[in-house]
Amino acid sequence: MLRHLFTLIWNRKRANLLLISEVFFSFVVLFGVGAVLITVGKNYLAPQGFESTQVWRLLVRAQQGQKMPRAELDDVLRQVKALPGVQTVALTSGNLPFTFNTNNSDFTYKGRTTPFANTYDADDHYAEALRLHLREGRWFRPADDGTHHRPVVISEDMRQYLFGDEPALGKIFTYNIPGKVTKPEDEFQVVGVVDNVRMESDFSAAIPSVWKRLIPYDTTHWETAAVLVRVAPGQGGVLQEKIARTVAGVTRQWSTEVRVMEDDRQHRRLFTLVPVVGLCLMGLFLIINVALGLFGVLWYNISQRRAEIGLRRAMGATGAGIGWQFLGEMMVVTTFGVVLGGLLAAQFPLLHAFDLPVQPYLLAIAAAAGAVYLITALCAWQPSRLAAAIQPAVALREE
Repeated sequence: MLRHLFTLIWNRKRANLLLISEVFFSFVVLFGVGAVLITVGKNYLAPQGFESTQVWRLLVRAQQGQKMPRAELDDVLRQVKALPGVQTVALTSGNLPFTFNTNNSDFTYKGRTTPFANTYDADDHYAEALRLHLREGRWFRPADDGTHHRPVVISEDMRQYLFGDEPALGKIFTYNIPGKVTKPEDEFQVVGVVDNVRMESDFSAAIPSVWKRLIPYDTTHWETAAVLVRVAPGQGGVLQEKIARTVAGVTRQWSTEVRVMEDDRQHRRLFTLVPVVGLCLMGLFLIINVALGLFGVLWYNISQRRAEIGLRRAMGATGAGIGWQFLGEMMVVTTFGVVLGGLLAAQFPLLHAFDLPVQPYLLAIAAAAGAVYLITALCAWQPSRLAAAIQPAVALREE
C-alpha cells in the first residue's frame, strides 16, 4: 500500500511539490513559535529565587554635580528603617530586579571562565530584604569588615561554572582580565551560595550572579543610592510619603523616588509579552493561510481526479478505501515536508543557537511535527470524505 502511495505521489510530483513546500514552511513557522513559547513557559515555571512582594525600591539622588557622603546616607537609611511598617532596608547597586539597568562581568578560577554574570553590590541586609535562599555558607556579616579579600555570595549556576562539583566556600576567584596583574580588590572569596535567581523578568532564564559586599562606613561618595525596602503587608502610599519626608528631613538637597517592585515586575512582564504575543499572532495568521491553501489544493485535486476515483470504485474499491487513500497520500506528502523542516530545525541545537539548551528545541521540533500532521489531517479530512462519496456511475458518465 505504501509503495502504491509513493507511486501516486511521484506521478503527480509537480502538484505535490507545492504541497511539500507549504508543509515545510508551516513546520518552520511552528518550530520558531514553539521554541519561543516553550522557552518562555519553562522560564516562567522555574523558581524566581527571591521574593519581590512587599518590597519597594527607593532611589536617593544628590543634586547635579554633588555627591552624598556615605555616613550621611547611612544616617538616612537608619531613620527610614525606624519608620513603622518598614521591616528591612538594604543598600545595593542600581541594577535592581525588574529594571533595565544591568551590570555584567566575567570571572575566572584556575583556567575556568564564566559567561557574563550579573554583579551586584549588596550590604549585610540584602538577603533579608529579598529573602534569598542560602544553599551553602552564609550571607555577609560585620565580622567580614577585616577580611583581606572582598567577600562575595554567588548563585548555584555561578558555582557550577567556576568550581563544578567542588566545594565553593572559602575559594578565591578573580575578574577575567587577560594580561592584567591581579590586584587585591579584584580577588573575591566565596562565603555563601544561594539558589539561582531570575531578576530580569518572569520570563527570563536564570543568569549566573555574584553579590559583592558593600563595606560599611567607607569614604565613598554616592551620586545615586539604590535601596531595597521590605515593608509589612498592607502598607501603601502613606508610608511612601513618610519615607520621602524622612529623606528630605535630613537634607533637602536630595531627591527621592519610591516605587513598588511588583509594579516594575508587571511592567517588565508586559514588555516581554508584547513581542511574544505578536509573534504568535503572526504565526497563527500564516498557519491559517497555509491551511486554507492546503484545503483548496486538495479540493482541486479531487475535482481533477474524478475519473480515477470512479474507475477505482467501479473496480471494487470502497468509499472508505478511497477516503483513506487520499488521506494516506497527504500524510506521505506531509512527511516529506516535515523531514525537510526537521533537518533545518536540527541545526539550531547542534549549533547552540541563541545560547538555548537542547531541550526546548527538541520539544519544539516534536510539537511542530505533531501540529503539522494535525493541521494536514484536518485539511484533508473533508476532501477525503467528498472523494469517498463519489459514485462510480456519476464519475464515469461525466467523462
